[in-house]
Amino acid sequence: MDLDLARQQWQDGQRRIERARSDRPRYARLTGQVDLLVAALRKRVGQVFKLAELAAAYDGADEWARTLLDEAEPEAPVTAEPGTLADAAFHAYARGASDYRP
Repeated sequence: MDLDLARQQWQDGQRRIERARSDRPRYARLTGQVDLLVAALRKRVGQVFKLAELAAAYDGADEWARTLLDEAEPEAPVTAEPGTLADAAFHAYARGASDYRP
């Protein structure tokens, strides 16, 4: 995936999560789910990485994010926003890239 396009999608996901800030219970749930996905990214990509490596890991992220979220909370309703959550997680994790530039 093109890095600039991926970064735009990641930023859009973060913005969508931030729009939920006024609904505190929903926002808390969403940010907790983003944190879970960030931890998964740390395992998938490692702690030392470049943005291009993170963009390569983005392929198929909606699928593994949905699976991980569903497994983490099997009694909860099916996650309706795995793409948004994954995008926000990638956005947060991108800041740790060795070549990160805002």
